[in-house]
Amino acid sequence: MANTLVYLLEGKIYINLTNRCTNDCVFCLRKDKDDVCGQRLWLDSENYPVEEIFVQFDNCCKFHHSLVENGHMEVVFCGYGEPMLKLEELKAAAKHIKDIYPNAKIRVNTNGHANFVYKRNVVPELKGLVDEFSVSLNAPTEEEYNELSNPKFPQAYDEVKSFIKACSDEGIDVVASVVDGYKGRRINLGACEEIAAGLGAKFRVREWIVNGY
Repeated sequence: MANTLVYLLEGKIYINLTNRCTNDCVFCLRKDKDDVCGQRLWLDSENYPVEEIFVQFDNCCKFHHSLVENGHMEVVFCGYGEPMLKLEELKAAAKHIKDIYPNAKIRVNTNGHANFVYKRNVVPELKGLVDEFSVSLNAPTEEEYNELSNPKFPQAYDEVKSFIKACSDEGIDVVASVVDGYKGRRINLGACEEIAAGLGAKFRVREWIVNGY
């Protein structure tokens, strides 16, 4: 079965770059199912040419004209893994999209660990390619973050906040998000919103979807 690198959800084009992640969040959709709206997001191989993303994206646009009317569309890098772990592929795909559809809005949903992974601030490399980052803040404290996100390295929570600030400092729109209501658990949303504001980010609450999409 071929990799599903591009899929549709709620009128937007999504790009599924990898199944690898530096978190193991308790509420992650992929723990409970293999697909999103019938689209299988587990990859058969992580080793694919970047051109395969281009082909699947172009085919998607060809067959779904309503998504690209007047050159406007929304593209989201988000799938069954952390998209920033495929940084070069992400940059190449975003450039491909912007070259064809300069008015496309590109968002990256990320856990905010990229600067730790690459040992440098990668945010400036994405200016002009990414219009918005949605960063999973997930909790108001490190202790609660670790409990919910199960990061694979220490000080991950500080890395998340630093990444949010780096996006804001670079002038890229950034939203700090939390998942609320996981199995009835409620987050201190006021504290999270205050943290987001202090980092120069907007704030978004995502209600946990029991059965996923």
